[in-house]
Amino acid sequence: MSEVENEDELQASAGSVDESAADESVVDDGQVRDELPEDLNASEYVGPYVFPNNNRRRIPGVLYIVIGLIFVLIYLAVSDSPLVNAGWAWGGGALIAIGLYNLVAGWSLKIDENEALVEATKSVGFPVGHASAQLGWRGWLSRPTWRILLYSNEAQPDKRGLVLIDGYDGEVLDTIVEKNPEDWSQYV
Repeated sequence: MSEVENEDELQASAGSVDESAADESVVDDGQVRDELPEDLNASEYVGPYVFPNNNRRRIPGVLYIVIGLIFVLIYLAVSDSPLVNAGWAWGGGALIAIGLYNLVAGWSLKIDENEALVEATKSVGFPVGHASAQLGWRGWLSRPTWRILLYSNEAQPDKRGLVLIDGYDGEVLDTIVEKNPEDWSQYV
């Protein structure tokens, strides 16, 4: 077969592939449908979001303590073995210490975001429009703390406030209220 015949066959087969691909790739705009991910689809809303409780830290804490105790017991049982040295005891002790810290820092979250928003609204002293809640931790013992950002309910909020609320007992730790420095006039 000559090169000319070979090129003609390639072009003919390429032409048929392009035509069939072109037919399949032409889609009417009316047939295209955008779809929200399932977790963002409001029509399939199944209830309020449940914020995970901070006391889940206790589960790995117990696991660290158990594994640490196993390491220490192995060291005590077979310390004369060439495969077991003082590192087993030190590692076990470190795991036990980390586990104890996780148990202490695993505070239960007794105040949810809705209760925190209510307390924050009471403490700022102005009618609240938009608000946002974020969970953080404070101190070495990682006590859960809600950080609530609030805006007044005008079209262009005049005031904003930041309220810190203890997630364990609901105590208002700090309230900061100021005139809103943001200029939103270009968006009205």
